[in-house]
Amino acid sequence: MEETIGVTETAPIPPQRSEPLLDHALRYTEERHWDVFAGTWLESADGREQCSCGAADCPAPGAHPSVKDWASLASGSAVQVRRLWTKNPKASILLPTGRTFDALDVPDSAGFLALARLERMQRTLGPVIATPAGRMLFFVLPGAGAKVPDLLRKLGWQPPQLDLHTRGEGAYTAAPPTRIGGRGSVQWAQPPTASNRWLPDVEELIDALAYACGREAAAERARRGA
Repeated sequence: MEETIGVTETAPIPPQRSEPLLDHALRYTEERHWDVFAGTWLESADGREQCSCGAADCPAPGAHPSVKDWASLASGSAVQVRRLWTKNPKASILLPTGRTFDALDVPDSAGFLALARLERMQRTLGPVIATPAGRMLFFVLPGAGAKVPDLLRKLGWQPPQLDLHTRGEGAYTAAPPTRIGGRGSVQWAQPPTASNRWLPDVEELIDALAYACGREAAAERARRGA
C-alpha cells in the first residue's frame, strides 16, 4: 500500500522498497522539519543478515544508534542528511524524540483500538508509527512525559498498571521504511500529511490510549488466569 507524506495530501511516496532511504530522510527534514540521524544497518554474513554493530544478540538489528553521542549528530540540514546517507545508503533512519515531537508508546493491539476510537471521536491525530516488534507510537507535542503520570491518575489509573510509555528527550524511534532485522519494516499506521502537520497535545489522546491499554491489561490478566 502506498502512503502519502508532505506538504500536500496528493504528494505520493513511491513504494518504499524501491525508494532510497536518503529520499525518505530528506522528506522528513525538508517537509516535516524533523531532525534525523543515521543509525546502524543490516549486513549479509554467512547467508543471513546481521546488524552492523556486530552483536549476535542485538535487540534491534539494523535500527539503533551506531555511536554514543548520536543526539549531537541529529540534524535537520538537508546537506548533512545527503552527506550521511551518501556515505552509507543502507543506514537506518532514526528520529530523536523530545524535540519537535514526543511519542506515546503502546502495544499495537491497544494502539489500533485507540486509533479507531479517536477517529470516531473526531480527535486530532498526528502521525502514528507501527513497528514490527508489536508497538505503536503516537506523535504528540513535546513535554508529554511530564504530564502523562498525572493525567493517568486523574483518569483513575496508576501508571505502572498500563503498558503506556513516553519517548521524550534522550530517546528516539526508527522511522519508516527502516527494517528491523528479519522482523519486517517500520510502517506508518497514520502517515504524515498536511492535515496532521500540527500535532495534538497529549491531553487529546491520553483518555483513549489509557482505555485501550486498560482493556489490554485486563485481557492479559484473563489469559493468565485461564
